[in-house]
Amino acid sequence: MTVRLLRAAAAAWRRRTRRHVELHAFRGYGTPTRLLLRGRVMRSTGLIRSRLGDSVVDNLRNMFHRFESDEVPGALVVARAGGAEARVRSDGEGYFDVVLEPPEPLDDRRVWEPVDLELLEPVSPAGVSHATGQVLVPRGAQYAVISDLDDTVLHSHATSLWQMAKLTLLHNAHSRLPFEGVARFYQALQRGRDGEAYNPVFYVSNSPWNLYDLLEDFLDVHDVPRGPLFLRDWSLRTLRSGERHKLAAIQALLETYPDLEVVLVGDSGERDPEIYRQVVLRHPGRILAVYVRDVAPERHDAVRAIAEELAGHGVDLVFSPDTEAARRHALDRGLIVAAALPEE
Repeated sequence: MTVRLLRAAAAAWRRRTRRHVELHAFRGYGTPTRLLLRGRVMRSTGLIRSRLGDSVVDNLRNMFHRFESDEVPGALVVARAGGAEARVRSDGEGYFDVVLEPPEPLDDRRVWEPVDLELLEPVSPAGVSHATGQVLVPRGAQYAVISDLDDTVLHSHATSLWQMAKLTLLHNAHSRLPFEGVARFYQALQRGRDGEAYNPVFYVSNSPWNLYDLLEDFLDVHDVPRGPLFLRDWSLRTLRSGERHKLAAIQALLETYPDLEVVLVGDSGERDPEIYRQVVLRHPGRILAVYVRDVAPERHDAVRAIAEELAGHGVDLVFSPDTEAARRHALDRGLIVAAALPEE
């Protein structure tokens, strides 16, 4: 209902305004031989990135602009990086997916590889026709971290539509809060077993792409390690596809990095335990640990049954309402070192 009202208001606003075309890039992922990046072409939204001290009215206005989403289908975009070039057209929702395969493996040691994007069609002289995407290329990683966002990293109340709507509509990247200890724990996971690594962190969420800027800013504002976000397009057709979306995203990451072991982090509010169970069974020996935040008392028996099953496969599922239990387990298993836990 909330999304429908926002879209209706946006449609009315579009009829009263004349807007330019904008090119947007999302953080991507890849390897020295293959870069994957997603972006979107839209009419300008009037969105102002989250600021400290924004009022409730400011936040509501920005949320209106996020769901305005006046996409530009059929736009032609060219992407360039590492001597490779690809031309793609946006789909019916304005999204485009780029795959670049450099003629020679990238030998630069940087972990974030820039990708130049240029909008060729439609021509929009006063709009945003250039953007620089950032693609995460793990270098010497010890393992990867794949994490949910809502009720795992940030308070969302995803099991309560009303509470979730209030948080989403009335707050921004500064006023939305992470769970206690999350930033320190994720920083330690990123630094790995010796405190010197740069392990990749990926975020797989059922949140819509419309919230990308808010979630990207949230990670940066609260010192949670930045990483590619795998979100989804919300529609009546996709509302029930959250489990398939998460599983497909995790599968794609495991196939992209076949030599990396993985730590999975989620919560019990949706179906993260069931999804992670499938991942463990499909990829024996790849999963180092599963950390599940307890946010739904009615799910205790189901999650504990999954934990017992996974223990039989040699994988610990740590089930706790706080981050501390996961931190202690990671320390005991040598996944992190105490010296890599910075003060908050």
